[in-house]
Amino acid sequence: MEAEEQYVEGGQPAEVGTLSGEQAEAPAEGEEAAAGDAAAAAGWYTAFVFPCQPQPIYRATQEYTSSAATCPNTNFLKGVKWSPDGACLLTASDDNWLRLYDLPQDVATAPVLQHPDLLPREEQAEAAEAGGASSSGASPGAGPDNLVPALRMHAGETVYDYCWYSRMSALEPVSCCLASTARGHPIQLWDACSGAPRATYRGYNDADEPTAAYSLAFSPDGGRLLGGYNRSIYVFDVTRPGRDYKRVVTHKRKNPESITGIVSCLAWSPAGDVFAAGTYTGGLGVYDGRTYELLLLLSGTKGGLTQLLFSADGNYLYTGARQDAHMLCWDVRHTYAAVYSMERPTGRTNQRVQFDIEPAGRHLLSGGCDGSVLAYDLATGQQVDRRQVAADTVSGVGLHPTLGLLATASGHRRYGGPGNADSGSDTEETPAAATGAKRPQRPANSLLIWRMEQETLCHGAAADATTCNNP
Repeated sequence: MEAEEQYVEGGQPAEVGTLSGEQAEAPAEGEEAAAGDAAAAAGWYTAFVFPCQPQPIYRATQEYTSSAATCPNTNFLKGVKWSPDGACLLTASDDNWLRLYDLPQDVATAPVLQHPDLLPREEQAEAAEAGGASSSGASPGAGPDNLVPALRMHAGETVYDYCWYSRMSALEPVSCCLASTARGHPIQLWDACSGAPRATYRGYNDADEPTAAYSLAFSPDGGRLLGGYNRSIYVFDVTRPGRDYKRVVTHKRKNPESITGIVSCLAWSPAGDVFAAGTYTGGLGVYDGRTYELLLLLSGTKGGLTQLLFSADGNYLYTGARQDAHMLCWDVRHTYAAVYSMERPTGRTNQRVQFDIEPAGRHLLSGGCDGSVLAYDLATGQQVDRRQVAADTVSGVGLHPTLGLLATASGHRRYGGPGNADSGSDTEETPAAATGAKRPQRPANSLLIWRMEQETLCHGAAADATTCNNP
């Protein structure tokens, strides 16, 4: 077997050039791990505070400048995802490149940047006039970037989806990898240390023709990789790249108990006992993670599903869809109807707009077509905060798994020449058309990392009365 398709025992993909007999060194138990265990035993945890004003500390905009030759429709970002250990983050953009960023070491002391999109409307207009309205994707007056990608990986074609290996840890290079799927290409497994491809997972349709997956999801134990296809889910064994997979048919003719269409999004429960699958036709099903049988069939979404996410305890499922201004919360134990809905400004766009849940499980954050980030209390579904963070659609939000950091990705597809940079399309409405808000006549493709306010709380009966300030 070639080096790029070598694996070690236990279901973890091997590092490029690593012999199959070599074992990765187990991380030593350090003082930080002991301190974390002591805090967990005491029942203390940190949570985000809302309302709060996020502080921008890192920016990458020049990396997403566009040109007519490489990216004629502006190089907008397609979301952002933190690695499971929080050591780095990953983005995809319309130029078909995946970019990996390492978290800077001075994150705790980094100064606050002067970000023009946080200024009042009048000052934003002045900054735009001073900087000049251009289609480069940079924010006028934003200053130089201080966040540079550590790796760039070319997907070859339009990126459909990408995800981190679920057990990725920077302490174990063998686990540092990610998967992506692009139009006309098989699922690619990339080495997150070198940017080199490790292996491919190939799916075939009924005519025995290779076909691309539309969505991806690693199982929590890292042993399986799910790929969403047309009316099917393919289950790949991570240790066996190539054509070997199990096909789970999601739609059968004359069978109403199924979900129709392309499987556009997938999500595992934290325990790995069940997973959810959504389609562009609005179909939503919950499957057994062992037998792959359909357990629940949920209905109520208006648009095509673009993201699914389970709560930390696995009892609730949150869904978001395109052409739909509501995110829904489902209790998978009582599935008669959605528990509640959360409104966001995405009712007239086909663009994927991400949402994420904080590690403490108290709040959900989502982007919007008006350039804002919205926060919701998951106990009630009520909106508790709304902050303007970009001059364009916020397509991606990601909360750091351990630190008080928020990553946002912005940008929107636009068609036309330099004089028509903000023209609409038949498939994706512009942010201005979607929300009625006045937006600058320029794209704002950017990746930003924000410092958020946190507080330390205690589990149990004293949780409501005990709060420690966390600077």
